[in-house]
Order: sequence, then structure tokens, then C-alpha cells
Amino acid sequence: MTNASVREFKMPDVGEGLTEAEILKWYVQPGDTVTDGQVVCEVETAKAAVELPIPYDGVVRSLHFPEGTTVDVGTSIIAVEVAGGAAPAQQEAPAVPAPAAEPEKPAEQPPARQPVLVGYGVATSSTRRRPRKQAPDTAAGQAASAVQSELNGHGAAPAAPVTPPAPAVPAAPAQRPLAKPPVRKLAKDLGVDLATVTPTGPDGVITREDVHAAVAAAQAPQQAAPADRPAAPAVSAPDRPAAPVSYDSARETRVPVKGVRKATAAAMVGSAFTAPHVTEFVTVDVTRTMKLVEELKQDKEFAGLRVNPLLLIAKALLVAIRRNPDINASWDEAAQEIVVKHYVNLGIAAATPRGLIVPNIKDAHAKTLPELAASLGELVSTAREGKTSPSAMQGGTVTITNVGVFGVDTGTPLLNPGESAILAVGAIKPQPWVHKGKVKPRQVTTLALSFDHRLVDGELGSKVLADVAAVLEQPKRLITWA
Repeated sequence: MTNASVREFKMPDVGEGLTEAEILKWYVQPGDTVTDGQVVCEVETAKAAVELPIPYDGVVRSLHFPEGTTVDVGTSIIAVEVAGGAAPAQQEAPAVPAPAAEPEKPAEQPPARQPVLVGYGVATSSTRRRPRKQAPDTAAGQAASAVQSELNGHGAAPAAPVTPPAPAVPAAPAQRPLAKPPVRKLAKDLGVDLATVTPTGPDGVITREDVHAAVAAAQAPQQAAPADRPAAPAVSAPDRPAAPVSYDSARETRVPVKGVRKATAAAMVGSAFTAPHVTEFVTVDVTRTMKLVEELKQDKEFAGLRVNPLLLIAKALLVAIRRNPDINASWDEAAQEIVVKHYVNLGIAAATPRGLIVPNIKDAHAKTLPELAASLGELVSTAREGKTSPSAMQGGTVTITNVGVFGVDTGTPLLNPGESAILAVGAIKPQPWVHKGKVKPRQVTTLALSFDHRLVDGELGSKVLADVAAVLEQPKRLITWA
């Protein structure tokens, strides 16, 4: 390339003040041509999985880190050869390969603050690799195999080895094991080299059960497995078993705490030991609400929209907040102030393969019922696809968690950090209920409202919960109270 120079693309702060991210997947390899705005990799932060676009045109020269590596914000992750002379002053010079005997280290960072794509807070520390389990007698061989397995998870190994700061990677084997992408990710998360797994699927395809069987065999080498031993149960995610564990296999499975799960754990511990929680309950007849849901499904104004009980529950909570605005607040410890919000960013707790996330609908208080339905549908679809952005999970004011979808009657939810209230919705079931003086089968559910007792007293919390129940019992109040 004539008058070419090398640009170093640094790990950006893809959220507000995030310090690191794990490279989940590379979409390009050395030698590929890239254009401005093209997505080159997917990374997982403490909040979500995010796709990173490259900000210029050129040819990929090298990838500095393999998939599965945790990289600090501000560290160069990919070098791209671009046309147009010398690189701008704020870009780093091309990385120089270090001698083989020296330990790996990141490219030097200039003392000045570097620009990032989103947010701020560039870190200048080095990268950190996730430790891997190794057998004492074959540690070196397994380490090289683990790195190669990561690079093979989504395609063939690059033609050129990965350049510093990561060491060179051996060439890919002539024939890579056959496995679907979810199985490859499972194997990578469990530290299993697919080349060592015996496939049992059609046409020699490795299944989830094969991966779990390999883990069991590695953890219990002293016990010879019978030839007709059943395979380990499948799981929907590395840390979420979909079926009971077979107790004749592995005694334990260790799952690294990282990404969304690590951030959720820290936030919940902070919430539990910072805000004094109080939870109140109410059981309510929602038969009329369920009838209204069926009517709205037939309404032309809701054609193509997701209409379910959660939609009306969300609207009922918004009405209750409008009638009791002090519930929509937060506690500012530093300033010793209560901050009352004059807007509602309604959070919806969503269970995903990466863990629990709480994206929110911005300015939900200003949306009509059809607009709220559209926003809920988009939120749920995005969460299921794992494409929720960090900004969608910031700035929430009040949250709803629907534990009823799991058949649970109710719960005592913990507050989302920075919020004063969270509403848990239990399963809606037919139950005997006194209606107009007679016992009849009615659709009944139990609601639970947890709130921060520093700024929400029992009276305010009770009023909000009672208003939500009243709207769900008599949905016509949506007209008179809204």
C-alpha cells in the first residue's frame, strides 16, 4: 500500500467509566480489508456484549489478543495499515515484536489521555489474561492448545501469527473438530480443547454432552468410565444447568465470575448492605386485566405489537408513580440529599444467558399504551439476542421484575442500585376468590414492592402498591387516573 502507515485501534470505554472488557469474538483476521464503521470484534463488559466498529479504512495487519482475553480500556487491540502518510500524533506507532525470551507486555501508552469512541476513563494499565487450568505433566502443550482452540472457535486460524503483545500462535490443524458455535463457546468457557473430545453427534459433530463428558473425565481420571455410561446433561449456558446434574459424573464444576454476573453480584451486595430494604405484599384479582389484554390483542392500534399482562402492569405502575411522585427518587449519600426524578426510566429485569440485566425504557411516563407496548417488545427482543447496549441499562429510576414467568408466586426483590423501588410480579393463576359475595374462580396474582426505607416510608410505599393493585383490579382506572 503506497504511503501507508499503521494505526493502532484501542479498546474504547463502551460504557460510563468501564475499565476493561473481554474479547468474545473477532470478525476479521490479518490481511482482511476493513472500512470505516465496520464491526471488527465483539467484547463483553461488566454490563453487556458490545460490537466495536473500526473508525478508518485499511487492511488488518495484526490482532494483538486472542478471543477470551480481558483487555484494559485504552490498550491497543488491533493494528490496521491505512493509506495517507504518517499516522496522526495521537495514534501509537506500530508495535515492535519483542524477543521470544521476554514476557509479553502491551504496547507503550503515551502519558497524554487518549480519545475513545464512547464515554471516558481511559486506563493505562496492562492487560490481564484469564488463568487456565493445566495438568502438571502437560502444562505447556495444553496452554498452546487452549490459545489455538480460542482462535478456532469461530473460524480458521489467521494466516500470520498474532503479533505482540501476545505471543505467536501455532498454525491451525489440518482439520478442525466439527461443532456448532454454542458448543464451541461452551468448550472455551470450560477450558476444553475440542480436538481432545470424542464426538457422538451425527456425522462426527461434537455435542454439549460430549463436552461435559470430557470435563467429567478430566476431573475424575482415577475412575474409568463404563462404555455405556450416559452423557452429562445439556445446559443452556455454562453456569445455568437445564437439567439435574448427573451425580455419577463430575463432583464439581467451577465457573469464572466475570462480565455481567460479576457486576450484578457486586451491585446486589452493595444494594443489600447500603439501602435498608422493606417489602410489602398484596394479592389482587386481575381477572378484568386479563380480559382487557385479550381485547387489546384484537385492537387494530396494537397490531403487530407485544400485548401481555406485563404491559398493563407497567402502565399501572406508571399511573401509581404519577399519583405518588416521591417514590420515583434516589438517595445522594455524598450530598445528603433526596433526588426526586420528574421522569420515569422504567427498568425491566431480564434473564439472559449472560446473567440478569435490567435495561430500561427511557421516559416511559410520556408514552402512550401502544408506544409502551412497542418499547417493551423491542427491549425484550434485544435482551434475548444479547444486543442490549450499556446505555440502555443506565439511568433507570424504578424497576419491574416478573418472577411469575417461572411459576413463582412472589418474591422479595433487591433494589437496582440508585433506585428507590422495585415491583415483583408473581404468577397469575386461577384461584377461588370472593367476588360479589360469592366464591368464584378468578385470575389472581401477588405483587411485592421493595423500597428504600431511607426515603420511602411505609405510608408512601403502601399507597404506591395499593394504587397498582387497584388499577389491575379495575383497569378502567387507567382512564380516570392517567
